[in-house]
Amino acid sequence: MSEVKLVVLYPTPTDVDAFDRAYAEEHAPMVNEKVPNLSRWTAAKVMGTPTGDAPPYHLVVELYFPSVEALQEAFGTEGGQETAAHAVSISTGGPPVLLVSEEEEQ
Repeated sequence: MSEVKLVVLYPTPTDVDAFDRAYAEEHAPMVNEKVPNLSRWTAAKVMGTPTGDAPPYHLVVELYFPSVEALQEAFGTEGGQETAAHAVSISTGGPPVLLVSEEEEQ
């Protein structure tokens, strides 16, 4: 079975510098320390859109887990719930969009 991925899309924040600081100094360490079962994770700042329009999202985060059950277990823990609540609290442009996906080899 392929890895399962939780994709977190953070809307453009009201204060980009404050968000970036909170993400780097507070949230990223929480992900590393408090989310169990995590295989790996990445974060990427959105640079723009192909059409040149303002992007609706500022940051795309992908958290990889070995299974859906491992993801569900991770966010059922106190640390996982605390990390998820923190994600919402720093997302000043609106709540983050969460998507669960499974990668398919092409």
